[in-house]
Amino acid sequence: MAAEKHLVVGLMSGTSVDAVDAALIETDGEGHVRPLSFAERPWTDAERALIRRAAAHALTLPRPGPDPLIAEAEHVLTLAHAEAVALLPGGDSASLIGFHGQTVAHRPPSSGHPAPFTWQIGDADLLARLTGRMVAHDFRSADVAAGGEGAPLAPGYHRALSSGLSRPMGVLNLGGVGNLTWFSDTGWGAFDTGPGNGLIDDWAARHGRGHYDADGAMAAAGRVHEALVARMAATGYFEAIGPKSLDRGDFSIAHVEGLSAEDGAATLTAFTAETIRLALARLPVRLGRLLVTGGGRRNPVLMRMMAGRCGIPVEPVEAHGWRGDAMEAEAFAWLAVRVLKGLPISWPETTGVGRPMTGGRISRP
Repeated sequence: MAAEKHLVVGLMSGTSVDAVDAALIETDGEGHVRPLSFAERPWTDAERALIRRAAAHALTLPRPGPDPLIAEAEHVLTLAHAEAVALLPGGDSASLIGFHGQTVAHRPPSSGHPAPFTWQIGDADLLARLTGRMVAHDFRSADVAAGGEGAPLAPGYHRALSSGLSRPMGVLNLGGVGNLTWFSDTGWGAFDTGPGNGLIDDWAARHGRGHYDADGAMAAAGRVHEALVARMAATGYFEAIGPKSLDRGDFSIAHVEGLSAEDGAATLTAFTAETIRLALARLPVRLGRLLVTGGGRRNPVLMRMMAGRCGIPVEPVEAHGWRGDAMEAEAFAWLAVRVLKGLPISWPETTGVGRPMTGGRISRP
């Protein structure tokens, strides 16, 4: 008997804090996926600043808990997610929403934190009332409680999408943090690779160039300081074999302070490319190609640097008919159906948890 299919909305706001992404798909939470529509609800400058203040503050706290600044950010964030649902063409046909919320702190087992936790803010009960839909949420905490990293969670969706593609290959998501899902003929795995676009975005903002290096223009005009790239890459994180994960705040632009705006951008872009090379070097198999999703695929300088350093074809996921802007939101729509059905949403190969883990909770209107 064919698995029941659902129309479901997925929502995602990544650590780049550029927009709330909303995607509508039809899926059974297994191998059937039919993308239908996509919408973005951009963050205002004031909202973005509030969320980043909340995230910086959360990293100073020993554990998740009540806090006025966090509560303010959570309320603003939830209202924005409800607006994203309203913007989504056909979104009113869905009976279920996958609501990731906003990660404000991530202290997994690999961080060495004495009491590992992951913290995503977002009021799922309020979102359920505002939209009149069931809301699947809290996707990560059960995995961390069971000894897993709690991230990345998109790999199961990558596996569903890529089942017909030749292996070995990888899917690289470049948001504020980078994460890689790899597939061979006999196995698979996933882990966070490093800072993704996060440091480049911070550097562009520091120099008044907007929220990111548009088209890699700053990096293209600069010179890479390879000694600084090597110094930034000389940390234990890049030596460790996955599964492993990190927080966007685990790396900073301190190493390139004092460089020109252009040289700093070029060096940070090369550092991200180098972290991908190091990630591929830790795999048990050499990949034949790398498909890139997330905002980083729009940076031609970063894409060229990755291809040059890694020595394999590096392509945006659109080359295979996928929607790079929508993939993370689609992933949480797919995961929402699995939460509803009580199916695993993380695996030993992807988060290091001891067994395939169910997780998430359902809020009802």
